[in-house]
Amino acid sequence: MRFEIKENILIPSLNKENTLPISQIQKIPQPPLNPAYPYNSDLQLLLTGKQLLLDDIPLPLNEIQSHYENGYVTYRKGINTSNKMPVCVRCGNKDPQWFGTFPCARCGENCLYCRKCLMMGRISACTPLIVWNGPTQEHAFTKHILEWNGQLSDGQQAASSRVTEAIQQNQELLVWAVCGAGKTEVLFAGVEAALAAQKRVCISTPRTDVVLELTPRLKAAFPNITVASLYGGSEDRHLYAPLTIATTHQLLRFYHAFDTLILDEVDAFPYTVDESLQYAATQARKPESSMIYLTATPNPKWQRECRTGKSDFVTIPARFHRHPLPVPDFQWCGNWQKQLKKDSLPTNFLKWIRLRIQQQKQVLIFFPHIPLMEKALPILRKYTPYLKAVHAEDPDRKEKVQKMRNKELALLLTTTILERGVTFPNIDVAVLGAEDDIFSESALVQIAGRAGRSRDYPNGAVTFFHYGKTEAMTMARKQIITMNREGVKRGLIHS
Repeated sequence: MRFEIKENILIPSLNKENTLPISQIQKIPQPPLNPAYPYNSDLQLLLTGKQLLLDDIPLPLNEIQSHYENGYVTYRKGINTSNKMPVCVRCGNKDPQWFGTFPCARCGENCLYCRKCLMMGRISACTPLIVWNGPTQEHAFTKHILEWNGQLSDGQQAASSRVTEAIQQNQELLVWAVCGAGKTEVLFAGVEAALAAQKRVCISTPRTDVVLELTPRLKAAFPNITVASLYGGSEDRHLYAPLTIATTHQLLRFYHAFDTLILDEVDAFPYTVDESLQYAATQARKPESSMIYLTATPNPKWQRECRTGKSDFVTIPARFHRHPLPVPDFQWCGNWQKQLKKDSLPTNFLKWIRLRIQQQKQVLIFFPHIPLMEKALPILRKYTPYLKAVHAEDPDRKEKVQKMRNKELALLLTTTILERGVTFPNIDVAVLGAEDDIFSESALVQIAGRAGRSRDYPNGAVTFFHYGKTEAMTMARKQIITMNREGVKRGLIHS
């Protein structure tokens, strides 16, 4: 799309004469707000806190332009420049390898576009991003906001108070909570305080599975509040809501939207390795807002910042059932990959498996790579027919996990895809090949956290079978032991 400036107003045009793509306009004029203008309330709800493409807005261009000329929407460049290099305004991409060109029918030029966030709709040099600049929707809650009758543990209550305080004072806070501590419930009081103060709240997590799991829990806790659930293909894509649950990818659509942003599993892939998702989280916050980070496994740098006072944090070092976290046992198993090539597995590993089958104890077994897992599957089938293998690309993943939950399986073999976000009440956990680089400190802590989560079965066993101890293994066990000690010291674990 091309624009011209007349009387200090940006006007879209199909002509090439005396017009420019929006990225080449040095300063985009913004008309003053006209209070008498009868703005479209549907457009207000659609655009508030977002930056959308024209293709995302089901209204004619002349109506959008009318709102711009009366000060109710703002045009932003889709691609800007910094030090003569292109920058995607939506996802923050600066890497030249992630930009391409195409012959554009809208501006009539060979147009630069960003490939990094292409799945959200194409951003190009002539693309305007549309932002709401008028009054925002207000919410008046006459009924009780929070309707949850559960009881927090002492550790949860201490963290809940800190979260509420951080939200009220627009601060940043890390909640460092062990696996199974009940992080979601810790957020309830803070979310209630934010909503009562007319603040807009978003809980964001890297994975769709977690969004789908959190949505019914949040709707049950806040039954009188509109809750939007956003992920790829979600029906709530255009729903304006005071409480939003979204994947981190969906944050790319938002701009200065949320007074409170809660980032769950901030140590998880892909958030940790994708700078565009971190940029999106920053863009989605209002300039004055609170940010709550949730994780069981902060990276070493973050842990140091916590210990030295550079990051404000609160720990929940114990699970709600007041039992210690299972501490991993290390067992050397020799060159297990060499044995696997000969259709065999280590003796001590097989002995461990046979004992669990005899005890009718379900087992979750982690492998570093899919081919190794699939090679082990027929060997383990000799000991029980009730087993399956699952990985990220498995189309039957959800069904297999449900079979495990239904206790139809004795063994479930998996990659790191199940290191977090799943709960089985009574399982033991094994890692075969714990020395592999894919098993980082955080991954191993999360894997160990699959065991002992239930109040009825708090003492699951965790065993790391290895061909050489790694620093990640040692640090993971040290972190678990440290949390258990802190839990005992604070009276949160039965000593």
